[in-house]
Amino acid sequence: MPYTVISTELPEVLVLEPKVFGDARGFFYESFNERDFAQATGLSAQFVQDNHSLSARGVLRGMHYQIEHAQGKLVRVVRGEVFDVAVDMRRSSSTFGRWSGVRLSSENNRQMWVPPGFAHGFLVLSEAAEFLYKTTDYWYPEHERSVGWNDPAVGIQWPLPEGIQTPLLAAKDAAAPLLAQAQTFS
Repeated sequence: MPYTVISTELPEVLVLEPKVFGDARGFFYESFNERDFAQATGLSAQFVQDNHSLSARGVLRGMHYQIEHAQGKLVRVVRGEVFDVAVDMRRSSSTFGRWSGVRLSSENNRQMWVPPGFAHGFLVLSEAAEFLYKTTDYWYPEHERSVGWNDPAVGIQWPLPEGIQTPLLAAKDAAAPLLAQAQTFS
């Protein structure tokens, strides 16, 4: 099988390790194959958009989700390293408000599946990181929501890089509401 699937604290959030073929010339791996993804995860996901971001050390992007047109995301890093996090935003879930985080890097080639109904964000640990993600629905700015990256009720343990006390945030992320005030899924 081209992927090894690793469970996380949140049953729906999965870490995927692709099979990498390497030699003195470099390496090759399939970063996505719909058939193999479905076979490895038991999920059928149709991706409609690919996104690519470049961020500097200490940048935190998140915690984002769309309240309508909820997006599933398959995320990975092609340069550098990030700490990637998903938070369950479904009130009816037994894991509502809980989080799972994993290091993704160009070294480990890991990917994380973040299902619809979860907020997503990442913190850049290396000098810079290029982050790629596939989404199962398009971006609709009018439906985008955020939850506070530092909400004590969620309690994400961000591994801030040495010398950084507060991550660099976009204005919308700095102003994100706490989970208790955030619009959530039922």
